[in-house]
Amino acid sequence: MNKIITISREFGSGGRSIGKEAAKRLEIPYYDKELIKQVAEKTGFAPQYIEEQGEYAPGKTGLSYVFAPPGGQDTMNGLNAADYLWIMQRQAVLELAEKGSCVIVGRCADYILRENPDCLHVFIHADTKFRAERIVRLYGESEKLPELRLKDKDARRSANYKHFTGREWGQCRNYHLSLDSGVIGADNCVDLIVRLAAGKMLLTEE
Repeated sequence: MNKIITISREFGSGGRSIGKEAAKRLEIPYYDKELIKQVAEKTGFAPQYIEEQGEYAPGKTGLSYVFAPPGGQDTMNGLNAADYLWIMQRQAVLELAEKGSCVIVGRCADYILRENPDCLHVFIHADTKFRAERIVRLYGESEKLPELRLKDKDARRSANYKHFTGREWGQCRNYHLSLDSGVIGADNCVDLIVRLAAGKMLLTEE
């Protein structure tokens, strides 16, 4: 029986690191950059475009033209670039889940796999102060205040999620587990995810 963990996260909350460590402890594949690479191979889009646009609000930007496959501009089979990317990302997520146990970060995987009984859907969040300090520590200062960087990234993710799923990003009913990494701590978040994933499998097998 597969155990598939989807990790959705606020920017700066440490969701990527938490998901990666959970995968390591469970000894299962971790898909983040690897998923981007797979989608790039399927679509012909550049990985940079997929990483930037695959989780953010759809819209026509210079990237839509620069990184689209030759001759495609912003349309693929009659679809605009954002919709085409969504379809291919969805297919990639379904294929990875079918392949076996894994951790998948972002890409609306919680929604795509919502009917899969072997999934544990997790949302990682934290307060603004904690996340602002963390992104400055990890990525350094920029011209934009860290609080505004957080607000911008999360707003774009939320708009993307709403556009393609019709659901509210971060709403607790969409996930099995919602964890405040700033209060609980990253290590404890990993412990809870690993224990729940393992326990869910034991209950299912029984």
